[in-house]
Amino acid sequence: MAINILDKIIKAKAVRLAELKGAVSPADIEAKARSLPPPALDFLAALTAPKTSATGGPGIHVIAEVKKASPSRGVIREDFKPLDIAKGYLAGGASALSVLTEEDHFQGQDRYLRDISRNVKLPTLRKDFIVDPYQIFEAKVLGASAYLLIVACLKPKQLADMIALGAELNLTPLVEAHTEDEVKIAVDAGSPIIGINNRDLKTFHTSLETTYKLRPLIPAGTPVVSESGIFRKEDLQALAAAGIQAALIGESLIKQKDVTSALKELLSF
Repeated sequence: MAINILDKIIKAKAVRLAELKGAVSPADIEAKARSLPPPALDFLAALTAPKTSATGGPGIHVIAEVKKASPSRGVIREDFKPLDIAKGYLAGGASALSVLTEEDHFQGQDRYLRDISRNVKLPTLRKDFIVDPYQIFEAKVLGASAYLLIVACLKPKQLADMIALGAELNLTPLVEAHTEDEVKIAVDAGSPIIGINNRDLKTFHTSLETTYKLRPLIPAGTPVVSESGIFRKEDLQALAAAGIQAALIGESLIKQKDVTSALKELLSF
């Protein structure tokens, strides 16, 4: 029987959350978040802006991911300098950045998100396993423009409430689904943008066919992000032709010595 990696991550997250709330109370983090102005950069607007490819055909936005490690691959980049990597993505043509803050399985840090949000002129997504409104308030305080919600981690009512909280804070929730049932939940909850994760978070098996299978279930007016398993410019070209607005790319970029050149090559179709 396959190990359910997602369950392990969520259990570890519960421990981390208890520690955080002991250091900074939920009331204090909420007050801080609500006192801040809207993010200077709009994640949703960046990913829905008109986009053409390098050769004039249908284009696709790239959310480039700043990620040191993963449960399936271990450490992906030993020479990990998050701010330099983010600046490299900007130079390579990224439309937005995804920054891992999950500590136990992805070796992320909140400070990576804070430093990148302050110093790189691209909207940032807090990439984490969000199971509590506390983490959304944190995302705002850290400077994020958006935050990830994973349908598999939340009950439908929780999901709807956490989407609504984003609207209150002027943050964009990227709602991630992997199955037909999860897409239906995401749509019914009013998700402003839906990510289709090509990687099964329970087994970590990955296939781009997941995006092509699930895309027709999402209303035409809702932007779609394809996540994981994107390694070649031909992958991006095919996704763009299928009407996908954006692709979230991590491993295939982060493992390259020159992330700027690697991203430019992916976008050269």
